[in-house]
Amino acid sequence: MALFTDGPVSSIEEMTARDSQLLTVANVEGIDVSQKLTLAQDEIALELNTLLTRLSYVNQLFWVSPQPNIGSVVVTPPLKLWHTLRTLELVYADAYNSQLNDRYAGKRDQFHEMAKWAYEKLVETGIGIASFPLPEAATPQVATAAGTPPNIPLPDGTYYVTMAWTNLQGEEGACAIPATITTSMSTLVAQPGTAPQSATGWNVYVGIAPDAMRLQNDRPIATGQTWLQPGALAAGGRAPGSGQSPSYVKPAPRMIQRG
Repeated sequence: MALFTDGPVSSIEEMTARDSQLLTVANVEGIDVSQKLTLAQDEIALELNTLLTRLSYVNQLFWVSPQPNIGSVVVTPPLKLWHTLRTLELVYADAYNSQLNDRYAGKRDQFHEMAKWAYEKLVETGIGIASFPLPEAATPQVATAAGTPPNIPLPDGTYYVTMAWTNLQGEEGACAIPATITTSMSTLVAQPGTAPQSATGWNVYVGIAPDAMRLQNDRPIATGQTWLQPGALAAGGRAPGSGQSPSYVKPAPRMIQRG
């Protein structure tokens, strides 16, 4: 699972899975769906901040670990669903305001009620929190390296390289957008960006296709070190993960949503 602050919580594909007419409506009415995804996330961030503030106030006398904040919220299924439905509500609200079409109003109201239901599920199940949050990694810098002993060259070709930060608890954050590099009688070297506060190391994944990347290191690489690919790719490693799972789930105090 990714952190809420890693980027868009849900995608256009997830929205069209719930409403097959979405892209047609957006095209006809000139609605930027990507912008609505961002707006919905901004609105939900405000509501999550309010929930976390109330949660912190209620527990301030008993809290041992750092108070949770928006940067430590993990995207759980109820949170993802809330964002998807809230975005659909915004799309149809915009479409209705443009044309005053009752069909759009019906869709708007339908997704409004569904979004409220998803919010209630989040309140019931609680907010997922990462104790030591690891943000999504930035795309690593990759370059070729001489394939002469003791380095062993990779087979000539194009390679995809991604990475993810790790912490002392053995958790791994969301992987970066892959970098690509083409080698010829050479191997490759990967360098991470600036490590986040909770990171103590990083993992590297390499493959000949985006869906064929596999873990190459047998233990996390120190944050200040680069990775030199030692010849042939390790094919038995695991595929890139989707990010941290919650360290714990905190019950959310109930609050009345607007509307």
